[in-house]
Amino acid sequence: MAEELEELRARVRELEDREAIRNLLQEYRRTLDVRDLRAFSALFAANGTWSGRAGTATGPDAIHDMLAEQLPDNPPAPGPTLWHWISDPVITVDGDRATASSLWMHVRRGDDDRPLLPTLGAYDDELVREDGRWRFLRRTVSPLIPAT
Repeated sequence: MAEELEELRARVRELEDREAIRNLLQEYRRTLDVRDLRAFSALFAANGTWSGRAGTATGPDAIHDMLAEQLPDNPPAPGPTLWHWISDPVITVDGDRATASSLWMHVRRGDDDRPLLPTLGAYDDELVREDGRWRFLRRTVSPLIPAT
């Protein structure tokens, strides 16, 4: 019975970890879309790295500074507002480390208030539990369409 209880505890912890990681992925999207770059950069571990079209930076302060310099404001409606749509996360948890991969797309408000889907890409993540919370240790952002 004790062995079964330990197995159950391990399975519940893994489910809780996966859910916390899914929430991290969504918090990334939410903070980026509202351009709360301070909260966004706090999603990264102390030595976490973000790598994408805007460049590469390591550590929350460097990530914040790089993206604050590179990203324009996201105009409110009825402007050409842009949102990130994240789907199909595949999450593997191994103790206090994890990996995740997911797809992302940009949804932009177009003419006549119609949605446009201008970009599709992939996230490749290494995650770490730091101070009791899941954070990005490495996030690589790769465009798929267009391929530049």
